[in-house]
Amino acid sequence: MPPTPLPTAERRAAYAAELAQGTGRFHEPRRADCPWCGSRRLRTRLRTPDLLQRKPGTFVVDECGDCAHVFQNPRLTAEGQAFYRRDGKEEAHEGLADRLLAARGGTRRHRAAARALLPFPEPESWLDVGTGLGHFPETAREIHPYTAFDGLDTTRRVERARAAGRVEEAHVGRLTDPRIAERLRGRYDVVSMFHHLEHTPDPREELRAALEVLRPGGHLLVELPDPDSAFGLLLGKWWVAYGQPRHLHLLPLPNLLGELESLGCAIVVTDRRAPHVPYDLSGAVALALGRALPGLDAPWRPAPPTPLRRGLRTGLTRASAPLLASAAALDHLMAPLVRRSRFSNAYRVIARREP
Repeated sequence: MPPTPLPTAERRAAYAAELAQGTGRFHEPRRADCPWCGSRRLRTRLRTPDLLQRKPGTFVVDECGDCAHVFQNPRLTAEGQAFYRRDGKEEAHEGLADRLLAARGGTRRHRAAARALLPFPEPESWLDVGTGLGHFPETAREIHPYTAFDGLDTTRRVERARAAGRVEEAHVGRLTDPRIAERLRGRYDVVSMFHHLEHTPDPREELRAALEVLRPGGHLLVELPDPDSAFGLLLGKWWVAYGQPRHLHLLPLPNLLGELESLGCAIVVTDRRAPHVPYDLSGAVALALGRALPGLDAPWRPAPPTPLRRGLRTGLTRASAPLLASAAALDHLMAPLVRRSRFSNAYRVIARREP
């Protein structure tokens, strides 16, 4: 069972003690070179605060001038990542963003991703990395009824997925943990990673670990936000896929393909159309509203809001609902065209591990 939350006053005091030490300790030293290719030709793509939870701090996203790799610089330490991922449901405005981001993992999208493996031999075993509560395996079983689905996640949500019958085995931790990698070595016909690599400190290490648990001839299925999407330039820090400070890397498609080929994989599918998520405009509106509206009570704020600010926020949130709904409708209306343009915001790769 999840731990019981502390009373608000105690949680506020705990956050105050953490923040009294400053946020500088949450960051590694700034890099002067690209973590992907080593080039020193870096340019700053954006600077942004935490738009989702409004925790303190400013975050920088750099781009390599040679390989176009996009990454957080300076990167959060493990302690920093834990701090900024904690209490993800505190803000009421995040409820708006949650409904939009849910499209990324909705049932229709899960079915489409599962069907992408239909042209290949039916897998006996499938590991979903970063599975969370196991909603993808639950849906994918409709498409692959004879496949055994396991889940891996850094949180104990995967154990709740197992208790709910969505996965057969639950593994808590990272695929790069030697103990997990050794236990799962060569067990799976398919390994899937949906919007997972952008959260990892070292995507290359994660890919190598994924191939280790694949059987020869098995398939790796990866979906990622596309940093080459024109929405990234158009919307700047309001583009949901930047995901600061929780996204550490955004990999251009050519970089991922080159890495997989260097690891001995054959690329069998690349797709920039089907994985597109129609949430760019509505996501930007939701983030902007969350930034503009008065904040609700959150333990990292020094004092709770006054009743007047609470009432003002409630009224403004209701008044802004038609704007958010209109943006969401526009996203879906434009989606058929956007998927076929440089505005597509995600891509899918299926690679086969060669014997």
